[in-house]
Amino acid sequence: QVQLVESGGGLVEAGGSLRLSCAASGRLTFPIYQLAWYRQAPGEQREFVASITNGGSTNYTDSVKGRFTISRDNAKNTVYLHMNSVKPEDTAVYYCNANWYTINYWGQGTQVTVSS
Repeated sequence: QVQLVESGGGLVEAGGSLRLSCAASGRLTFPIYQLAWYRQAPGEQREFVASITNGGSTNYTDSVKGRFTISRDNAKNTVYLHMNSVKPEDTAVYYCNANWYTINYWGQGTQVTVSS
């Protein structure tokens, strides 16, 4: 059984910073997985935020480029999302994802609320 558990969400003022973590456990070879963060705002579809390959290449949606940084620590089976200069429109439930070919795992999500 594989589990992804997000943490680090909460209430933050606009312009502030937050670090999300997602720890993986169970039967998976963590280093081979591509990892990603998605988010879903109320009434909206889940959208891609950032990803990092098993080789360390990163990709970001345009709205977070220059503000968010995704990183991974394979020794800790953990992926992070460093969020800087947050905006009210970043308010959403943030989910982590681990993908390897057709295998996909999702966390339960962590709420991030940015106050203006």
